[in-house]
Amino acid sequence: MVKLMKTGEYDAVSASGDASLRLIASGDAAPVNTDLVPNYKDIFSGLKNGAWNSVDGTMYGIPHGRGANLLMYNTQKVSPAPTSWSAVFDDAGRYKGHVTAYDSPIYIADAALYLKATRPELKITNPYALDQKQFDAAVALLKRQNASVGEYWSDYLKEVSAFKSGDSVVGTTWQVIANLAADEGAKVKAFVPEEGSTGWSDTWMVSARAKHPSCAYKWLDWIVSPKVNAQVAEYFGEAPANSKACAVTSDKNFCTVYHAADEGYWKKIAFWNTPIEQCLDGRTDVKCVPYAKWVQAWTEIKG
Repeated sequence: MVKLMKTGEYDAVSASGDASLRLIASGDAAPVNTDLVPNYKDIFSGLKNGAWNSVDGTMYGIPHGRGANLLMYNTQKVSPAPTSWSAVFDDAGRYKGHVTAYDSPIYIADAALYLKATRPELKITNPYALDQKQFDAAVALLKRQNASVGEYWSDYLKEVSAFKSGDSVVGTTWQVIANLAADEGAKVKAFVPEEGSTGWSDTWMVSARAKHPSCAYKWLDWIVSPKVNAQVAEYFGEAPANSKACAVTSDKNFCTVYHAADEGYWKKIAFWNTPIEQCLDGRTDVKCVPYAKWVQAWTEIKG
């Protein structure tokens, strides 16, 4: 998606936090005038001016949804019921060969979030702002975890299948996957562990080289209008961004299940952000490990 945006052939693109700052830093995404997007006023406040979609108070896109990376487990094969991410890290050996993890360099942040809670001496405050020592600790944890991982997933239908068959019994998931797995008979539960979770918020961004900027703005306003935002959220499986979308979802319980209006829930979520050398936690005495190094490390982690 980042490569496509760089071609200049697209006027607008939907980007998650692991890509949005790259588009901003490279100059490929333009600041957005939210006054030209009437539906922006109804976007949940927790999605505005996020570290992943704004710089110095300037919005670089219009949020259209959010989701959490949950811990899911087979209630018949994992006992006692887990409360912590330790189930897939320090205790992963108990389920060797049946642990699953999200297949992306950004998953390094999940390890960092766990270390933030369990190894305070590392002084991690932001899982996307890791100096070399902090980064090395997260990578080491994931290399140890690798021995217990049966499958790294990116296709959510494959994860549903793995939990149904018993090939996977514990690991990272999304709410939509948990719903599908349960609907198809898998005995699973999914939740935000005591350390909190990582998560994502998708943002519609306008190209700095947009050939049809007026059309792009019309698209931004349309895609986050209540009815359309509700349709997209239900199709994709994420909480809608427009506060009025919940009134028009086809499943009237959808926004409750996805915690759409529960800002307390979202305060436990560390939304994906793009790691850069300039530490996102405000430190200036060290350099943080940029995303390109995360990509390299992810290849090493998986062997």
